[in-house]
Amino acid sequence: MSGIRKVSMEDVLTILRAAGEATRLRILALLRHGELTVSEIVQVLDQSQPRVSRHLKLLGEAGLLTRVQEGTLVFYRLSESGTAAALLKAMLAPIDEAGAEVAADFKSLARIRDERFAEAQAYFRDNAARWNEIRSLYVAEAEVEKALVEMAGEAATGSILDIGTGTGRMLEIFAPKAARAVGIDMSREMLAVARGQLANAGLTDAIVRQGDMYDLQLEDASRTLVLFHQVLHYADDPALALREAARVLAPGGRVLVADFAPHTEEFLRTEHAHRRLGFADDDMKAWGVAAGLTPTDIRHLGGARLGVTIWQFDKPRTEI
Repeated sequence: MSGIRKVSMEDVLTILRAAGEATRLRILALLRHGELTVSEIVQVLDQSQPRVSRHLKLLGEAGLLTRVQEGTLVFYRLSESGTAAALLKAMLAPIDEAGAEVAADFKSLARIRDERFAEAQAYFRDNAARWNEIRSLYVAEAEVEKALVEMAGEAATGSILDIGTGTGRMLEIFAPKAARAVGIDMSREMLAVARGQLANAGLTDAIVRQGDMYDLQLEDASRTLVLFHQVLHYADDPALALREAARVLAPGGRVLVADFAPHTEEFLRTEHAHRRLGFADDDMKAWGVAAGLTPTDIRHLGGARLGVTIWQFDKPRTEI
C-alpha cells in the first residue's frame, strides 16, 4: 500500500465495517467486474431496492464506491484511489468466484449483460440505414483505426479519454492496453449501446459517462490521450472543444482528431445533422495552436467520395 495517504485506525475500521457484511461483500465482488445500476444489482441479488440502496449508501459513505448520476440512472463503481481502494484489492482477492453463491451472482450478471448487448444490437438494426449510408462514402474504418493506433503511440498506454464515444468503438480498440479508459457522450441511447458493446467484449474496466465536450468535468492535465473520432463535424464550436481537450491533457500528452476533409455532401448537413462539411488542415491546426497544442502530424486517407484526415497534436511538456 505504498503511496497511500496515512489514515487513522478508526477510518480503516469504518471501511472494514462497511465491507464486512455478506450482501455488501457480494455487491463489491460484482462491481469488481464493472459498473452497475441499482436496478441491475437488485436483479442480481434478488433483494428489494430499499435494502440494496441502503447497502450502497453505507459502502459509498465508507469511500468504497463511486456514484455517478446520469439522468434518471445512477451507476456504481468500485473506488479507484485512496485507502479504500487499496483495502478493496486485499479484501476481494481471496474470494472464490467459483463458489456457489458468487457463481450464481455472476450468472445473473452475465444474463443482464447479454440483455444489454441485445438492446445494443436492436438499436443498430433500427439505425443501420443512417450509419451505413455515410460509411459507404468514406475510406474503410479499419484503415482509419489502424492509423489512429499507429499515431497514438505510447500515449495510448496511459489514461485515455474518448470524446463523443458513440458506440464505444474507440474504447474497444484502445482500452485493452490503457491504464484507464473513459468515453463520454451526450446521448443516453448511444451510451446504452456503448455499454452493451463493451460488456460483450469483456472490457469491464472501460467507463462511459454522459458528458459535454465543452465542459468535461474532469481534472486538469489528467489524460495522456484524447480522441475525437468522427465527432467534431457535429460541433457548433470545434475550437472550444479542442481547448477543453487541451485543458485535461497532461504535458507530453496527445490529441488525435479523425474527421472528414472538406467536401460538398450537403445531405449530411440536412439529413444527418452535420454542422461542418469537413475541415481544412489550416483551420484545424490553427484551433490546436490556439488551444496551446503543437501540430505534429497529419494523415490524409482518401480513395472514396469522402476523404478522412487525422490531425495529431501534442501538448508541450513545459508549457510556454
